[in-house]
Amino acid sequence: MAAPRKYPLKLRERAVRMYRATEPKPQIKQMAVDLGVHPEALRSWIRQAEADAGERDDRLTTAEREELAALRKENAQLRRANDVLRTASAFFAAQLDPTRLR
Repeated sequence: MAAPRKYPLKLRERAVRMYRATEPKPQIKQMAVDLGVHPEALRSWIRQAEADAGERDDRLTTAEREELAALRKENAQLRRANDVLRTASAFFAAQLDPTRLR
């Protein structure tokens, strides 16, 4: 289960929308103070929104992050299944060959 978020999702979306709609771009630090959030949190939200919009290629999009997490979870499950099968195979091989137990 994911950890609870410090800031509500609506606040994040509103903050990013405000930043992207404002010209000239405001200072992130001042905007963060005005919104009552940590400047690095706001900077991270903005960078993620830019990646999701295809404006940045130095980080994964939200969809790519979700896919990567799902693939990692599936990979872990498959590794556990392989371990179980490997152990069962060794067990049954030992049952068929009594000299292996000695």
